[in-house]
Amino acid sequence: MEILLRPIITEKMTAQSEKLNCFGFIVAKDANKIQIKKAVESLYNVSVESVNTMRYSGKTKSRYTKTGIVHGSENAFKKAVITLIQGDTIDFYSNI
Repeated sequence: MEILLRPIITEKMTAQSEKLNCFGFIVAKDANKIQIKKAVESLYNVSVESVNTMRYSGKTKSRYTKTGIVHGSENAFKKAVITLIQGDTIDFYSNI
């Protein structure tokens, strides 16, 4: 089972990573904090201080088109914010 699905690279998360040493990831819905911590430590060779998780429900969307109203929904996901110990950092752009 894949725990870490993708990193969150937004302006807000970039500011938090520079200021608070926090990094965000989209994770598997059934992953717990211990599994997330082990996955980050083994993948990036860093020491994790804390893990905070949030679950987001899928929001319904609708839009008006020529053929009528189209309904759909966004996907539900789970987000984890990882705080690293002082001195450690994750560089997402190193393997580009």
